[in-house]
Amino acid sequence: MAISPLADSRDIKFILFELLEVDRLNRYEKYADFDRDIYEEIIDLAERIAEEKVYPVNSEADKEHAVYDPSTKEVHIPSVLKPALDAYYEAGFAGTHIEPEYGGMGMPFTIFQSTLDYFTCAGVAFSMYPHLSLGAMNLVKNYGREEDRAIVCEKIISGEWGGTMCLTEPEAGSDVGALKSRAVQAQDDTYSVTGTKIFISTGDNDYYSNMIHPVLARVEGDPQGTKGISIFMTPKYRFDSQGNLTGPNDVVCSGIEHKMGITASPTCTLNFGDSNECTGSLMGDQCHGMKIMFNMMNETRLYVGLQAMSLSSSAYMHALAYSLERVQGTDPTGNTNDNVAIIKHQDVKRMLLSMKSRVEAMRTLVYYNTYLFDIVEEEKDETIKKEAQALIDIFIPICKAGNTDTSWQLTSDAIQVYGGYGFTKDYPVEQLARDSKILALYEGTNGIQSIDLTMRKLLMNRDLYNFAVYKKRITETIEKAQGRVNEKYVSLISRGLEKLDETVTHMIKRRDNRNMDQIFADATPLRELFVMMTYAWMHLWALTTARDRFSSICEQNSGKSIEELVSENSEAAYYNGRILSARYYIGSEFINFFGKAESILSSDTAVVESNEFTFVNTFAG
Repeated sequence: MAISPLADSRDIKFILFELLEVDRLNRYEKYADFDRDIYEEIIDLAERIAEEKVYPVNSEADKEHAVYDPSTKEVHIPSVLKPALDAYYEAGFAGTHIEPEYGGMGMPFTIFQSTLDYFTCAGVAFSMYPHLSLGAMNLVKNYGREEDRAIVCEKIISGEWGGTMCLTEPEAGSDVGALKSRAVQAQDDTYSVTGTKIFISTGDNDYYSNMIHPVLARVEGDPQGTKGISIFMTPKYRFDSQGNLTGPNDVVCSGIEHKMGITASPTCTLNFGDSNECTGSLMGDQCHGMKIMFNMMNETRLYVGLQAMSLSSSAYMHALAYSLERVQGTDPTGNTNDNVAIIKHQDVKRMLLSMKSRVEAMRTLVYYNTYLFDIVEEEKDETIKKEAQALIDIFIPICKAGNTDTSWQLTSDAIQVYGGYGFTKDYPVEQLARDSKILALYEGTNGIQSIDLTMRKLLMNRDLYNFAVYKKRITETIEKAQGRVNEKYVSLISRGLEKLDETVTHMIKRRDNRNMDQIFADATPLRELFVMMTYAWMHLWALTTARDRFSSICEQNSGKSIEELVSENSEAAYYNGRILSARYYIGSEFINFFGKAESILSSDTAVVESNEFTFVNTFAG
């Protein structure tokens, strides 16, 4: 049987059209002209181009990797990526969600993300080029000068120009407020920008003819810390009112990082204004840089969660295909003395079912999160809109940190399915593992995501509104599942929600007692609880729907056993597989939720009591 190396397309459409019912977004005027047929057409096209143009060059691009030429200060990307990028832009995918007045198709964000899913499955490094460019474009579109918007949007959607996000500096790291980049206002409405930014993904390359850099900097005299930061559109090359390049803008790449993974995407050090000739334009209001950047950051962190999900999807699909082909060991059932494919062995099936269940949970979460962006953008009912935003706020750190932690574990499991061959470069799973690690580090480390969830999204949120909406939605899913799903699984989710509520109440008491050290010590364990709870919720939602669909098929084929039915009916096989993976996750993996919750409730203070002498106990002299 043919196995896609990228994703289970049937599952993608199940989430989009049977769980989210994304085609019903045509109730909004903006999407009134679209229907399921149109959405499926563009999703299928994305799958085809990703599989035919991007996936075949992913491994070669990793080996060729991006190269920096110190003599010319230029970055050369892997040559094999350029035709793949051409195919992406020629098909118009960069403009899927962009308004028609800027040259886009104007489709829902959810549909755009589902196409991005395929391209990221095909190559994480590949997808960074167009997606980071779109992030820069959106900042210019929403906050840039009127005269720049149409030009930048047209150039980036077409693939002629690219873009980045320039936050991190050598001495600041995650402490963005400590940046040293400066901006001095000129005689007109422009600013002279100086400073150095590091770890800038796709920051310079020889594919795009110009790069648009949104740069965080402090205007001279403005307050220290994050409150005094502004953001400036700073292109690599200046351009006129027609979009013609008029000359260099004193933006120079001084080197790229030598990395463990995503080697086809250059991670650059950029110097702005070394010759005091770098000009930028203010985006939005002065001192509002962090506020503006955080608007982009939500979508960027969602993208990182999608990267983790897509990469995990590819790892699972490769492991599945290998398990069907690799023959080793005799039939464990004893029915034959012949050697069998390793998928017949129980431990391999366990690993595959674990991977399948986690990929499905991650994909459902990412797509649901994306769908909520569409609701916030188009919904007129303020209550519905407010609840959707509350879920986005609580989902973002869960999606970013939870999916990226899971991806690192899941790619390891994929290697395990391959056995010793998985550790070699002869098979693609070792690259997937290398590519996955960065996801837990950039766009805010997972420790920062844990603190964001614990503090900003929960304990500092007025009346714990975000958590109240989160509980409300899970409760609704539980109520819909009752009587339709085996009570064993429904009751586990119910008990889990009660235990989560108890744990959050415990953290509130710590907050009220100003026991902040213990809160921070347990921020990651708490975030891990939310990840498990959310994955289990996604599975209960899917289990309820899949159970109904499967029961209907069984009724129509009442004379056949389940074994016969799934062997000859692909829809029956899909729904039964979804039921089994949901049962596995809730019954075998979610059960660990309760032990982790008890560890938080026990309030053990070992972490808080430890200090540097706990780890360094020998001293010279």
